[in-house]
Amino acid sequence: MRPSLGRTVLFATFGACHAAAPAAPAPAAGGPVPAATPYIDAHVHLDAADPEGSVRAAVGALARQNAAMVLVQVPPDVFDDPRRYDAEVFLPEVKKHPREIATLGGGGTLNAMIMRSVATGDAGPVVQAAFRDRAEELLREGAVGFGEMTAEHYAGVTAYQYAPADHPLYLLLAEIAGEHGVPIDLHMEAVPEDMPLPAGRPSPPNPPRLHANLAAFERLLAHDARANIVWAHAGSDGTGFRTPEICRSLLRSHPNLFMEIKTDPDAHGMSYPLENGRLKPEWRALFVEFPDRFVLGSDQHYPEPASRAQRWQELVGLFNQLPPEVRTKIGTENARRIYGLDRSQVGRAP
Repeated sequence: MRPSLGRTVLFATFGACHAAAPAAPAPAAGGPVPAATPYIDAHVHLDAADPEGSVRAAVGALARQNAAMVLVQVPPDVFDDPRRYDAEVFLPEVKKHPREIATLGGGGTLNAMIMRSVATGDAGPVVQAAFRDRAEELLREGAVGFGEMTAEHYAGVTAYQYAPADHPLYLLLAEIAGEHGVPIDLHMEAVPEDMPLPAGRPSPPNPPRLHANLAAFERLLAHDARANIVWAHAGSDGTGFRTPEICRSLLRSHPNLFMEIKTDPDAHGMSYPLENGRLKPEWRALFVEFPDRFVLGSDQHYPEPASRAQRWQELVGLFNQLPPEVRTKIGTENARRIYGLDRSQVGRAP
């Protein structure tokens, strides 16, 4: 089920790719530059300790970013983490602002169920029935998709996590997503073959070697063509293998694959799409070749951390360098389609 969302006129220009877009607000003197055209940020995180304040901060930031809407992701977690939570923490506040914010769900429960199944080896009928019940409960409550899920996630805010992308519960989740017409947002470092942990990553808590995962990922993509899978964090590469060439190959092979673009001014990682603030030609060519397959996903946290540069600012800098017709698709149209957001359901209230 979808949240009941209100009507707006902000995106009356969506119908034609070349229609005049609303003008971006002028930046304050010395302040951040807003997006040249409105956009949906499909990957943000909130503070579970203050749902009301976090939602208020995210919604309050839209105007100065020239953003239309943000989609909340729940961090992928494990049952051993006492800080674990899921979409229910935010849904009451999110539903007060249906045109400006929506949330995915499952990071704190479905993902934890997968990690427990990997650890125990039990993915039998009882486990699968409980998994389906929980997934469908999240959708009934108002989640617009499943995320943030993970198949390879370095230790950080959460514990190190690995699950085969073609694990039985991931295949089941693809079936559920396909049945209900909602996407899966997946965090997965690109590992084409078993490899040592990249330099700079401590072990422990990370393992000394990483498991190959791209072949399993392709099996997940092929399992149910109805299931749209959004591969998080293109541009934020933790192995050196999330290159434009790898992205291009997978996009050509799997029409149900989509990707989020992420940039982080404080942690470029490998295969970064910007150099001195300019969009690299190989990344620009990828976005232009597949304008229908990318969304923006800044991984921005709200309230905005005071001690660091904001991720959305660097991402908007990339976004503003795209051709206008590509910007329209990557900024708004793709997210509306992937997450089932009607034109009249997106945008700041007048």
